[in-house]
Amino acid sequence: MDKRLGFVGIIVEDRKKVAPLINKVLSDYGDEILARVGVPYKERHCCVITLTVDMTTDELGALTGKLGAIDGVTVKSALAKN
Repeated sequence: MDKRLGFVGIIVEDRKKVAPLINKVLSDYGDEILARVGVPYKERHCCVITLTVDMTTDELGALTGKLGAIDGVTVKSALAKN
């Protein structure tokens, strides 16, 4: 399966509680993550993490599945067509 360029958007509701879990998952996929940007949104008591990735659909599904299983984490993603 070919790798494709894509992104992952992650909204984290309780950063202090789940940050170690998120960082563990992201570390496991570190070779496929091209960029990571985290933005705290104090007014809404959450933060947003955006990843740029180069992954297969299977890798992306595994990554987003693991992140989405963490309580208080919402994940959306997309890969380029080619």
